[in-house]
Amino acid sequence: MRYAQSVADLVGNTPLVRLNRVTDGIAATVLAKIEYFNPGGSAKDRIAANIIDAAERDGSLRPGGTIVEPTSGNTGVGLALVAQQRGYRCVFVVPDKVAEDKRAVLRAYGAEVVVTPTNVEPDDPNSYYSVSDRLVRDIPGAFKPNQYANPNGPRSHYETTGPEIWRDTEGALTHFVTGVGTGGTISGTGRYLREVAGSSVRIVGVDPVGSIYSGDDIHGYDVEGVGEDFWPPAFDPTVVDAYERVSDAESFAMTRRLAREEGLLVGGSSGMAVVGALRVARDLPADAVVVVLLPDHGRGYLSKIFDDQWMTARGYDVEPVASVLPAHSTQEHSA
Repeated sequence: MRYAQSVADLVGNTPLVRLNRVTDGIAATVLAKIEYFNPGGSAKDRIAANIIDAAERDGSLRPGGTIVEPTSGNTGVGLALVAQQRGYRCVFVVPDKVAEDKRAVLRAYGAEVVVTPTNVEPDDPNSYYSVSDRLVRDIPGAFKPNQYANPNGPRSHYETTGPEIWRDTEGALTHFVTGVGTGGTISGTGRYLREVAGSSVRIVGVDPVGSIYSGDDIHGYDVEGVGEDFWPPAFDPTVVDAYERVSDAESFAMTRRLAREEGLLVGGSSGMAVVGALRVARDLPADAVVVVLLPDHGRGYLSKIFDDQWMTARGYDVEPVASVLPAHSTQEHSA
């Protein structure tokens, strides 16, 4: 019989899918690595087991303990999947810009969720960093994985994401493009690709307008799970060759296009990454191979990016879709 011992064993080996319609006019091959095929729906599933294994080995996390982490949602789901199997409780601290859909997903996996204000400095006592630190002090047996500084995050991508991309492109990869959040994905994947391919692969980080990585004008932005207002210790900037800076409007418009034109229901950071990848690919020759990592599923954004009223209320354009229904058919009918 062929089966997995638990759902946590299904992490990794996500597929590459060619983008066809949004790449119109581009000669290069642009492949999307679809991370929502991980059981928890995102690339963050990859880091959870390594982080928890290391904490168990060094005694930071003991039987019956509680995992407390600041997260935009995806890391929380990955940690919750592993925690379920090992008998740990989870408390996740999220900024209030995180959609209620994503908070509901965390609760569905059995976690408790604490919501904090988004637009405060990292060292503000009400920031999700500070609140998580306080909860670790107040909850007996609590452990904070601290994905922003934990080396097991980048190591997970070095051991899995990078090798998968190199294997599946059969060494033909020329460009790797991904959003930068905690920095773990680009640092670990980029380091692996550097080791196997040297300078023949270009590593490009995609960053929201307002983030510290690609500009000096640091301010809030709506896209979730990417960008930062400080330099995380887990991030290795030396692996990055270039950055593409993308606005929220561009990110969200592409996110909606990916659903309607490519059949990929993904989050806003995926749309952002694709905008960056298409800029990179625009002038490349036909033998170039660009892989762009799409970090998560769109299920956590249905009430935001995929909701026309939310989009227009925030000042974002919504492309009208003509109905094929006769006018009388759009009226509600009672049984």
